[in-house]
Amino acid sequence: MEHYPSRRIVIASLFAATSLPLLSRSASAFAPMIVHRDPGCGCCEGWVAHVRAAGFDARVVDEADMNTIKAKFRVPQALASCHTAEIGGYVIEGHVPASAIERLLREKPVAIGLSAPGMPDGSPGMETGGPKEIFEVVLFGATGSRGYGRYQGASAI
Repeated sequence: MEHYPSRRIVIASLFAATSLPLLSRSASAFAPMIVHRDPGCGCCEGWVAHVRAAGFDARVVDEADMNTIKAKFRVPQALASCHTAEIGGYVIEGHVPASAIERLLREKPVAIGLSAPGMPDGSPGMETGGPKEIFEVVLFGATGSRGYGRYQGASAI
């Protein structure tokens, strides 16, 4: 005598199989991220840990000349920071929170990328235990730049 699964088990299995991808969508659904950094920079490691914790597949490449990397990816000098990442056809400059990167990859605006200019205190990778500075993430491209969100630490405000 053969045993067949009950109708309830079959329906529950089909529901689980089709719903799981929707429930578990994360940053890992996006392309791998390549992070270019100066090998002597410790805050870059903190930022990479932040984006990895958010689910990004971040690969680190040590670079001897970050100025050449920034020029290659068309990062304006006024928006420069310590590390430069590339993901999904965009450039991520500095300590940009993972949530801003996820938004960029979802919305797909016409742009070169995002920047958190300078090295804002308390931004992802720049946590010192002191007060978290409020900073702006900037969307930049061939036609200029504009604000893309205000943050305190990794949280949008």
